[in-house]
Amino acid sequence: MSSLGRSSCRSAGSRGTRKGMSGRASRSNHPGRPESAANVRRLQRRLCGVAKRQPGRRFHALYDRIFRRDVLEVAWKRVEGNRGSAGVDLQTLVEIRQLGVETFLEGIATELKAGRYRAKAVLRRYIPKSDGRQRPLGIPTVKDRVVQAATKLVLEPIFEADFAPCSFGFRPKRSACDALEVLREQGKQCNHVLDADIRNYFEEIDHDKLLKLVAERVSDRRVLRLVRQWLRAGVMEDGLVEERLSGIPQGGVISPLLANIYLNVLDRVWKRRYAHVARWCAMPTIWS
Repeated sequence: MSSLGRSSCRSAGSRGTRKGMSGRASRSNHPGRPESAANVRRLQRRLCGVAKRQPGRRFHALYDRIFRRDVLEVAWKRVEGNRGSAGVDLQTLVEIRQLGVETFLEGIATELKAGRYRAKAVLRRYIPKSDGRQRPLGIPTVKDRVVQAATKLVLEPIFEADFAPCSFGFRPKRSACDALEVLREQGKQCNHVLDADIRNYFEEIDHDKLLKLVAERVSDRRVLRLVRQWLRAGVMEDGLVEERLSGIPQGGVISPLLANIYLNVLDRVWKRRYAHVARWCAMPTIWS
């Protein structure tokens, strides 16, 4: 039996009718309407259902769903709820509220629809670790966080259908406590427990390999282009932008999902080759 450190959480989902940004007269002036959340949940359930029924399917019509009105509203509420500081453009959540969230989301939808959206570099900050070292944290702009959150709402249910039951990192309604309970139950049948961690995991993820893994389920080139933008946007530190050929920023909204997609290969290999030797349980410990 083995446990592997990785972190955070995410949501599950499916597919639904396309809802654009039009129809302003019939909408509330304040994003975050209850019907938006309900519509997104229906979309996610349908996407996840199709992905489960068709394991080899590649989804090709996803981009238009990312800038749907309801998807952007839910994405904004999640970004707003997480609070967080400004990115390289120095635009804060407070400033966006003052200027008008409706206008902000309309602008994002327009940019995405016209293909003009461009991701900015992430702002490098450091947070202390328990061993005295520092962990690099990448802070995207608020706009990039909203687009990432919207993309995650659409992509996550598709990949959630593929993730192994033994995986507890970055999963909806799963936590480290759930993983520990599984380990406790499995420990009754085992003589040894191995605790392992992947050193510097987020910083070492290969961009090309990750994009190929995303493309196993997504054939929509515009969505793949979005993911590629976030991977290649670079990191700004002390006013200088450094291009990265590997790694994903800890702090990006979509980073936990991408990290789980990448590590899911290990889950699959373990099940295929070593399930008869030991039981595997991946649990979130990366922020410790």
